[in-house]
Amino acid sequence: MRTTVRRHLGKVVAGAATAVTGTAVMVAITLPGTAGADDTAGRAGGAAASAAAGQQGGAGGAVPPAVVEAAPAEGDRGTGHDPLTDDEIRRAERSALSRQMMTAGEDVGGDRGPQRLGVDLAEPDAAEADDPNAPRRADVTYYDYRNDTLVTRTVNLATGTVERTGTQHGVQPPLSPEEQTEAARLLIADPLGAGLKADYRDATGKELTSPDQLLLASMVYRAVPGAEPAALDQCGEHRCVRLLPKVKDGPWIDARSLVVDLSTRKVSRLAG
Repeated sequence: MRTTVRRHLGKVVAGAATAVTGTAVMVAITLPGTAGADDTAGRAGGAAASAAAGQQGGAGGAVPPAVVEAAPAEGDRGTGHDPLTDDEIRRAERSALSRQMMTAGEDVGGDRGPQRLGVDLAEPDAAEADDPNAPRRADVTYYDYRNDTLVTRTVNLATGTVERTGTQHGVQPPLSPEEQTEAARLLIADPLGAGLKADYRDATGKELTSPDQLLLASMVYRAVPGAEPAALDQCGEHRCVRLLPKVKDGPWIDARSLVVDLSTRKVSRLAG
């Protein structure tokens, strides 16, 4: 049985694959579905196969219970191309964020300090590519909303020294969970979020008041001149996002016509 809800933002997507059409390109987004008749049939087939195997093997062919082994203890430091350990990530973050950045930068909510996006193992320098003892480094990336700048600081994990800092404008990596949450908060509070709230009410019978009520995915949005409202012309230089919200334990809500400019904290609707 499928529940039919009134359409406010265009449609409520119950699962399956949906095509996300941008201004200039089409991006395929696969939305997780819910279990249905096919899944039930798969489970039934698996059960039948298990039963047949048991009959064939007889009492002596019983499968022993699985044993879950504890994961090996993670060391403070990795080696070579090992993924960063939790300790290395924490140390890289502490080393990368200088007092000057903390004072001058601004995060997605307008608070002091740039918005941290992620910490990744840095590629070795070209001269060190074949050296098994090359120092491990981490790239710590931030987005500074004060001046729309992507900042990457490379930290030597052995010494804690910031070896280089790179800044870029007009580069928009995927959004962090904190940015997605802030975008949803702005959308819910904006008059253009009325359709989202109405769809949520139709799907759940409850009022949508907080991003915590949703599961969020997102796409960075870049402007194509002449194809959207003038308010979105700076998207790409500004940090703009289209949200893909999902009701917890419920359907996806199609909010692709709405764009949140996190740099200006404004919401706009795409033309057409």
